[in-house]
Amino acid sequence: MIKTKLVWFRNDLRVNDNEPLLSAVNRSEQVIPIYIFDSRHFLTTQYGFRKTGTFRAKFLIECVENLRQNLKALGGNLIVRMGLPEQIIPQICLEYQVTSVYFNRETAPEEMEVERLVEKELLKLDVNWRDTYTSTLLKKSELPFSIPRLPDVFTAFKTKVEHNCIIETPLPSPEKINVPANLDAGVMPSLSQLNNTSFNVDARRAFHFKGGETEALQRLHTYLWERDALKTYFETRNGLVGEDYSTKLSPYLALGCISPRTIHAQVKRYEAERVKNKSTYWLIFELLWRDFFRFTMEKHKNNAFKQQGFNNASTPKPLVSDKALLQKWIDGQTGVRFVDANMNELRLSGYLSNRGRQNVASYLVNDLNVNWMMGADYFESQLIDYDVYSNYGNWAYVAGVGNDPRTNRYFNIEKQAVMYDPQGAYQTLWLN
Repeated sequence: MIKTKLVWFRNDLRVNDNEPLLSAVNRSEQVIPIYIFDSRHFLTTQYGFRKTGTFRAKFLIECVENLRQNLKALGGNLIVRMGLPEQIIPQICLEYQVTSVYFNRETAPEEMEVERLVEKELLKLDVNWRDTYTSTLLKKSELPFSIPRLPDVFTAFKTKVEHNCIIETPLPSPEKINVPANLDAGVMPSLSQLNNTSFNVDARRAFHFKGGETEALQRLHTYLWERDALKTYFETRNGLVGEDYSTKLSPYLALGCISPRTIHAQVKRYEAERVKNKSTYWLIFELLWRDFFRFTMEKHKNNAFKQQGFNNASTPKPLVSDKALLQKWIDGQTGVRFVDANMNELRLSGYLSNRGRQNVASYLVNDLNVNWMMGADYFESQLIDYDVYSNYGNWAYVAGVGNDPRTNRYFNIEKQAVMYDPQGAYQTLWLN
């Protein structure tokens, strides 16, 4: 009997530096790559938003389409289905006599529950379960502490890992992928099938994001090597207008179109061939923040989704679940120009600068006194670079119930506007 392995793609939509894919190819005669548009991801949330809004859905479709193209270039293909993984994966395993399922493990509660349901069904079929954890820059197994002993303050985490962890070299892509001759690949869903809505492009958006590994690698190359923009990243990272104030890699990282190790390897090459400075360090520093939020959620689990957060030492101030105030914030109708400009950009483009996110989050929590969970829920629906770890980690941080020794992280919005938009160019752009 031909040995057939199944590779379940989730938030690792790439062929480069993809351990589950490479391991499956090396250990079998043929593989079946599959991506499932989980129907639960397109339901309405507790606060009335689509869990995956229009911008996110469009970007996701592009990423999956590109993954299929890149697998085909290696001789393979990608099965695409819509539904529930715990139902679809066992069916595929039976149909193609799969002996093992390879996948990248997640550590957020909802994602872990889906893994549990899939594993439960595969045990009934005597199908092996091969999980890895490759979404972070640092390997969890090499951390200088166990997850229960993970520091709750980033500085302590950073100090320990910078002196004790070695970052591995990215893995190559498979040279060739063999899939069953009778593979039923399925049809890519349309945007209207996923969330029954139309899509309009706003010409003012900071960057023309197109999903996929090919675009991710091109953006990394352009930013570092063609435009030489990394050397000034520290000075430009709080920008608001234009393509190159930041790397614009976060949407690709969120869906795993590019790995943190690939970015790290290119930064190290840039340091060797161009310049090593605070800017190159800072990009790696921010990849460590991303790791920290992921490990933190694994440590605190469902407590990361409570209004009071996991920080039992803090005493969060009372917040209200006022939908009218929330809607004014969403619509850019607060009357505070800097906040409204940022909220317009988010609503009309699906993207927002890091500086903008901090300001609008602070304003919702500290000025409007609205429940931060409602803001996090809206971001989940809207942002094309949404990932559960960074989103809820950053919102809890701003709300003073997360990884921050200070409980009052208040932003003076007027001062921020003067500092980061001194000529009012950004506000003019998004308030017209």
